[in-house]
Amino acid sequence: MHTIVTHPGGSHKDDLLAVCVLAAIHDCPIVRREPTPEELDDPEVAVVDIGGVHDPAKWNFDHHHFPREHPPTCALSLVLDHLGLYQDALRFCDWLETAEWFDSRGPKKTGEWLGVPRRAISQLNSPIDMTLLRRFAQTTRLEPSDPLYAFMKMVGSDLLEFLRVARERLDFVAARVQRWSVPSGAAVIETLFLPRTDEEADEPSSMLGSYIRAQNLESVIAAIVYPDRRGGGFGIGRYEDHPGLDFSRVEGQPDVHFAHKSGFMCKTSATTPERLHELIALAWKTG
Repeated sequence: MHTIVTHPGGSHKDDLLAVCVLAAIHDCPIVRREPTPEELDDPEVAVVDIGGVHDPAKWNFDHHHFPREHPPTCALSLVLDHLGLYQDALRFCDWLETAEWFDSRGPKKTGEWLGVPRRAISQLNSPIDMTLLRRFAQTTRLEPSDPLYAFMKMVGSDLLEFLRVARERLDFVAARVQRWSVPSGAAVIETLFLPRTDEEADEPSSMLGSYIRAQNLESVIAAIVYPDRRGGGFGIGRYEDHPGLDFSRVEGQPDVHFAHKSGFMCKTSATTPERLHELIALAWKTG
């Protein structure tokens, strides 16, 4: 890749982020103008959010010619899809679907889709958004040596690294996780357990949360059990503040060395599945 071409004038998050990702990969100049027919036909020129063509084989990523009924999409979606990262980005980047709606449907319909007033969309903006978009819109050409280019490249690199690590964590959990059905009276508490392994998980509770979302288990799982990074036991938590669990109820147990007063989690030196089951069952609010 020797050039990235995108449209002149105002800039939006989708085209800016798409260009950031490509800059992080290819480290080549960015020009903001109409593409030539030769550039659209050249696989060594990336044409982003302009040109009326979506042809990933030639690195052309425009969505504006898609029919009205096409699912919401944006330039960043097309670039990530070509890189094989789109499904992971949808899974791990909560902001991506909103960016797709905003770019293809506008703020009013995006607000309706989110169930918030139209003004809430602009209320979420920050000076970081405004400055970066405005400065990019003012350029006609950016070289890798430019400070703005360096910042954009960092944005793209961080997004790619985030997706790489998120995928690694998801695969790590998927290869090891166990699902428990813990009885407590008439109730059954669906639980995910991540065992301790030689390869330590760096953020085990959030990794389990990502796995739950990826497997569409949000409405099923009530509790998670994960290795305590500060000791040899386990942390036990309620997933998304499940109303049926209150771990302050196990505060007096001899093998529980910490139970949060709000009841959302506890830490225990217990390591056997049987005892962990007992603690989860004790935390269930039967009344």
